[in-house]
Amino acid sequence: MNMTRLTASTVLAASLFGATLARADEITVVSWGGAYTKSQVEAYQKPWMEKTGNKVNSVDADNPATPIKAQVEAGNVSIDVADVEYSDAVRFCDEGLIVPIDPATLPAAPDGTAAEEDFIKGALTDCAVASIVWSTVYAYDKSKFPDAPPKTMADFFDTKKFPGKRGLRKAAKANLEMALMADGVPADKVYEELNTPEGVDRAFKKLDTIKSDIVWWEAGAQPPQLLADGEVAMTTAYNGRIFNAAIEENKPFEIVWDGQILDFDLFVIPKGAPHEELAKDFIAFATDTQRLADQAKWIAYGPARKSSADLVGKFQDGKTDMAPHMPTAPDHMDNALVNDFEFWADHDTELNERFNAWLAS
Repeated sequence: MNMTRLTASTVLAASLFGATLARADEITVVSWGGAYTKSQVEAYQKPWMEKTGNKVNSVDADNPATPIKAQVEAGNVSIDVADVEYSDAVRFCDEGLIVPIDPATLPAAPDGTAAEEDFIKGALTDCAVASIVWSTVYAYDKSKFPDAPPKTMADFFDTKKFPGKRGLRKAAKANLEMALMADGVPADKVYEELNTPEGVDRAFKKLDTIKSDIVWWEAGAQPPQLLADGEVAMTTAYNGRIFNAAIEENKPFEIVWDGQILDFDLFVIPKGAPHEELAKDFIAFATDTQRLADQAKWIAYGPARKSSADLVGKFQDGKTDMAPHMPTAPDHMDNALVNDFEFWADHDTELNERFNAWLAS
């Protein structure tokens, strides 16, 4: 079956000018592109299409949350399902931009455990259903540091000991947390610190130390490419993107798990979605026990259901055990930080305004 790849701007423009992107037996699903979208296509979309006879228009976006507010406020929504970060899901739900999803409509675990009990704590909200646990990490090119490689978040910020450019996502979130951890703040104290003006100042002061060496990225596919092209010696990245580059493409990349920031990605349905009932059916199918385990065959993100964990096996190459590559593997949790979703739902606008002013200064 063919799946049309569009850009988020195309979807937004089409919706605002009244174009129809999907027939009644089609849904439009917006996700983050690259290896991540591929994992969803293989684990969720193709099996759902085969089961139902419906079609999926798979759309890539730098951030699938971006078009939602504009589409809903214009009253002309083309997106049926979007894969978004937790803070966006919380904020959109509070603003009435996405529809409620009843956990009772989600399939139970194979042993009969209700979905609400089977999902990892925090993976279900009033308006969203999580599929994966992922993390923001940093990674480096092993060929650039063959003898004494970086091991800590502090090393990422140490350009004297570890020379070279640094890749960072062009946003406040994750950068501020990592800056504080690099400056000696323990993971469990980071948000306590960020909740103070002094803590925010401290984070930006630490970012100042590498500002002249930063190469900014905006899409998840960019960090592995920056490393491969030699534009940076280290970069923050989504752990699954680095895994795929290292395993599938045999790139000499290594993840540093110290200071990783754990997060969920969740499915949401914009208010006024043209095919709301089909969207709900797709989400229920995509987030059942087997489908979430199947996604882990394609990318190193942990399933959001407890019952999926024992079904996670090898990568789709048939050789690589996936469990040790999951962000939630015990060895990776020593100084891990769980993203404070409520903090970012409350402070995203103000901190990004300050971040943009800092960029321009």
